[in-house]
Amino acid sequence: MWGHVMSDEKKPVRKKLKAASEASRFMANYYHELDAASQKGQPKIAWCTSVGPAEILRALGFLVYFPETHAAMLGATRMSTELIPEANALGYSPDICSYLTADIGAFLRGVTPLSRIYKGIEAIPKPDVLVFNTNQCRDVQDWFAWYGKKFDAPVLGIYTHRNVGKITEAHVASIAKQMQELIEPLEKVSGRSFDLDRLKRVVALSRACSELWRNVLETASAKPSPLTFFDGTTLMGPAVVGRGTREAVDVYKILLAELNDRIKDKEGAIEDERFRIYWDGMPVWGRLRAHSDLFSGLKASVLASTYCNSWIFSALDENDPFNSMARAYTELFIVRSDDEKETYIKKMLELFKVDGVIYHDAKTCPNNTNCRYGMPQRLEQQTGLPSLTINADLNDMRMISDEQTQTNVEAFIEQLEENQT
Repeated sequence: MWGHVMSDEKKPVRKKLKAASEASRFMANYYHELDAASQKGQPKIAWCTSVGPAEILRALGFLVYFPETHAAMLGATRMSTELIPEANALGYSPDICSYLTADIGAFLRGVTPLSRIYKGIEAIPKPDVLVFNTNQCRDVQDWFAWYGKKFDAPVLGIYTHRNVGKITEAHVASIAKQMQELIEPLEKVSGRSFDLDRLKRVVALSRACSELWRNVLETASAKPSPLTFFDGTTLMGPAVVGRGTREAVDVYKILLAELNDRIKDKEGAIEDERFRIYWDGMPVWGRLRAHSDLFSGLKASVLASTYCNSWIFSALDENDPFNSMARAYTELFIVRSDDEKETYIKKMLELFKVDGVIYHDAKTCPNNTNCRYGMPQRLEQQTGLPSLTINADLNDMRMISDEQTQTNVEAFIEQLEENQT
């Protein structure tokens, strides 16, 4: 498939991070704990959207499961494409989120990538309650509603503002109030009384995890970059599913130390880094390895992204948990107006000293696709940095032409090379 790039003389050398095994161990423990609880019925399990109020759930003693992470695993294991039609047959359009359709399709088929990756796990954990936040998209509401009916479990939600410019106190107050209103119904499910001090401790751990994750990602500003975007997509698991836990903090302390050693030794994630590229949008989960090989074979380091930064919550403050959570979950890139997004991306391009930008136009994810209304052209005019749009999808691999992607990427790298001469 990648014949030109993967010829013997161009085959890239991967420099695997030793700390990756710590992240893998964390994820294995996380899923085995959920599986054991699901079989025993204790502790209670809450499903949560990836940028939902996980801190509140942990403070009430729930184990927290994130279906979006499971859906990404379906994509990365390349199971998703054949499962999506199962959900389409129920009336879910092929044009809506392929996380949703792949995940529901897997449930209908009775399969899960967890059983392939983690010995002894045969099914996803059963929810006692499902809690969503629409800050990512409307699809999560319908996704959780479907499972709520299947498992006869209550579904609770937070409805977030969209296309937000400047964040006002009114924005924060409205979200904080919705979070506080979750407490009473969640107490009934958990059988535990809410403890504000416990919430503060969880928020403090979330903030610590967030800051370490930020520091990890910002090591890519070094030349050469010690990690790539593709590394980030596989290392972000603890930041997504483990925020609010001491174990996630420990993983990123180890990872950050290793990355700083790489910087000190001037060791890049790829050999002979020549070009530095920013990735905007979702990963193409079913092509992570192929895309990593493609770019590294061309001496191009795709080193930073809007996507991996989605789990940086600098506003979190244990001394004001509800308001700070409301602000943190409304500051998300995906929630903001185009003007705010463009300002953010320009800062990132400068921070990471990039030569060009890749935009992923994900067929089924309009909320995390930023290239459909002229943004690449505006940013190119303002920064002078060239860009390329890749047409694909996060999970539905019928939406990507590998040959066309390779041809376009190689032409783009040639353009960057000309710009350097």
